[in-house]
Amino acid sequence: MNKELDMNANKVVAYLGKPSCEFTKADIVRFVKENGVRMVNFMYPAGDGRLKTLNFVINNLAYLDAILTCGERVDGSSLFPFIEAGSSDLYVLPRFRTAFVDPFAEIPTLSMLCSYFNKDGELLESSPENTLYKACKAFTDVTGMQFQAMGELEYYVIAPNEGLFPATDQKGYHESAPYAKFNEFRTQCMAYIAQAGGQIKYGHSEVGNFTIDGRIYEQNEIEFLPVNAGDAADQLMIAKWIIRNLAYRMGYDVTFAPKITAGKAGSGLHIHMRIVKDGVNQMLDGGVLSATARKAIAGMMELAPSITAFGNTNPTSYFRLVPHQEAPTNICWGDRNRSVLVRVPLGWAAKSDMCRIANPLEGDSNYDTTQKQTVEMRSPDGSADIYQLIAGLAVACRHGFELAGALEIAERTYVNVNIHQKENEDKLKLLAQLPDSCEASADCLQQQREIFEKYNVFSPAMIDGIIKKLRSYGDRTLRAQIAGNQEEMLKLVNRYFHCG
Repeated sequence: MNKELDMNANKVVAYLGKPSCEFTKADIVRFVKENGVRMVNFMYPAGDGRLKTLNFVINNLAYLDAILTCGERVDGSSLFPFIEAGSSDLYVLPRFRTAFVDPFAEIPTLSMLCSYFNKDGELLESSPENTLYKACKAFTDVTGMQFQAMGELEYYVIAPNEGLFPATDQKGYHESAPYAKFNEFRTQCMAYIAQAGGQIKYGHSEVGNFTIDGRIYEQNEIEFLPVNAGDAADQLMIAKWIIRNLAYRMGYDVTFAPKITAGKAGSGLHIHMRIVKDGVNQMLDGGVLSATARKAIAGMMELAPSITAFGNTNPTSYFRLVPHQEAPTNICWGDRNRSVLVRVPLGWAAKSDMCRIANPLEGDSNYDTTQKQTVEMRSPDGSADIYQLIAGLAVACRHGFELAGALEIAERTYVNVNIHQKENEDKLKLLAQLPDSCEASADCLQQQREIFEKYNVFSPAMIDGIIKKLRSYGDRTLRAQIAGNQEEMLKLVNRYFHCG
């Protein structure tokens, strides 16, 4: 029995009886013909971080073959700010491995994510997906290992407050119904994401819940399993698209915005990473964090200020990155510590067989728990360009292997206490700070851009565009200007409510 295929929720995988990474054009044609598919959708991320869609009605086999083989032209200047109208035509070509049945379409529809190509038939240098591909390739070329990632996707669901079974303010973590109102919405989202190929770890309600102007705001989270970094980005993009579409159909509103209001939990997009060689997780060595993991962490410590340029991309991002909100403000890392920037989560390193202890009838489990160890970057939020963010993290981890004294940097930035408590203020003074505005992040990216441009991972045009956009907000002193001003904060939140 193939465990990857058994119980797989993706209808295309189940029907074809093969993993999605092995899909061919012939497989797609077969699925379309034998399942009454009448529409094919091409989907692709644009400069605003959202998926765009191109619809094809399938009237004959020749046309299906043509679009699968040749793709189609699109206007690049309407998709990306760095492409000029005078030379804007791009090609989009479907990646067959991303095929899934659209769960919302009344007409049977097969959707696929696409890659961008330029006029010469080359992968578009500055496209999000290609940037991430180049970052992962450079990581493997330098280290001989593979970079994997997964995201924790946090969001708020908003609906009229009916006043029944009120939740406890800011105590929504893992709450059950009826105090949590949107568990069924979340589980339906999860089912659709799984059908679209998403490898989900779990879902739950999160800390944040409150009421404003007769509407209830409830925070939820869907967390994924670690996969190759390109697949991780694809899955997050599709997940956001599914969550928004289902919310629309059910009459809810949803936001991935980093901050809704002062004093309430903001929403992050924490990214977990692991490094794999020959299928084996390299994050542990003898049950403790390996030198490989610590070098990667050192790279993230060095490039943390500029990673915010990819992961925290509008002014509300920096209202989340404040002390005492379980969001990082200082550049440090630690074990199981939510006050740090990079956290090493509890990793099943205990020697006891917990399954057998909980279930005395079981024999020895002999489960390889080392595969579960990751490290988590906690600064990013839902405003992030997901492909650029994960590419930036791949660059940072690669940089750690090229960095002289990486292990010493990791040792110096390690923190095993809550750095916001008064007794630890001397330690806090030694730590560098994350940027406090989009403009400050742009400055940091400008200072460190050569590392991201190395090996042609990020194109200079892309870096220029990111810096220009961040500086356009003019928010260098905004956080101080509207501190405590709830009315101005709500105006800001409304402006960037549907970010990313």
